[in-house]
Amino acid sequence: MRHTKRPERVVVLALDGVYPFELGIPSRILGAADDRYEVLTCTVDGRPVRTNADFGITVEHGPEALATAGTVVIAPVAPALITPELPADVADALALIPPDARIVSICTGAFVLAAAGLLDGRRATTHWRLADHFRRLFPHVGLDPDVLFVHDGRILTSAGAASGVDVCLHLLREDHGSELANTVARRCVVPPFRDGGQAQYIEQPVPEQGAAGTAATRAWALEHLDRPLSLADLAAHARMSRRTFVRRFNEEVGLSPGRWLIQQRVARARHLLESSDLSVDQIAGRVGFATGASLRQHLHAAIGVSPQTYRRTFQTTR
Repeated sequence: MRHTKRPERVVVLALDGVYPFELGIPSRILGAADDRYEVLTCTVDGRPVRTNADFGITVEHGPEALATAGTVVIAPVAPALITPELPADVADALALIPPDARIVSICTGAFVLAAAGLLDGRRATTHWRLADHFRRLFPHVGLDPDVLFVHDGRILTSAGAASGVDVCLHLLREDHGSELANTVARRCVVPPFRDGGQAQYIEQPVPEQGAAGTAATRAWALEHLDRPLSLADLAAHARMSRRTFVRRFNEEVGLSPGRWLIQQRVARARHLLESSDLSVDQIAGRVGFATGASLRQHLHAAIGVSPQTYRRTFQTTR
């Protein structure tokens, strides 16, 4: 977690065949964070690159910008251009990244990091449709195709397209707290936190016409997080059997109802730790954990720190 007053320099690497939408995500999200970040875009030789669309792009910076980065983002390229070994110019450019810099990949950018050996022995993710291909090329990487992003040490990998938004908002939360991340999300008209993972986007059979969903019950649960909210309660609200509710919930969200509830309670607790002076026990009661000890356990499992440490860090930052 960083607390420097100077803007953090984020350098986005555009490779040949880059997806233009994802290339613009870091600038759009981090650039809306009230001058906390300076976002630059570079190529491996400073020359223009073609995109996977019908236009090329010209950038202002060459690979030397990577040597000045606090965070590097590898934008994705068209799958047809993926190779198991790095071209020499790409390898030379990546070698310029400082050893303490964070490195973030979006979608197929994970293939670039894996080919560079940066993901060996780590957990990572990429677009779910490319998961089998990724595993064949890089068996030493612990691929998890069901999540929107993975944060493993100084390296973060994210799934397809809009998951670049999710991982950039995650960087904001880690660096400056959820209050600023939520503000940026509102400015960019995107959800500050998306439920579940990639499982909800994997191709599924079309539900029968008129089949009910669980969205209304999820919204109701968020308004009543202080209650115990058993599976029976959720299924009854959705007017489904427990078995049908669990199946539909997993199809739509990519998580079990119980795991989803814990995520929401931890997220609400983090917000209250940052924005209020309520005690840990009071916050636990407001978000539906039975005791302060339960809140401590779940918060530590989620982010690795105690409520007191989290509050001290982010209230000081604010």
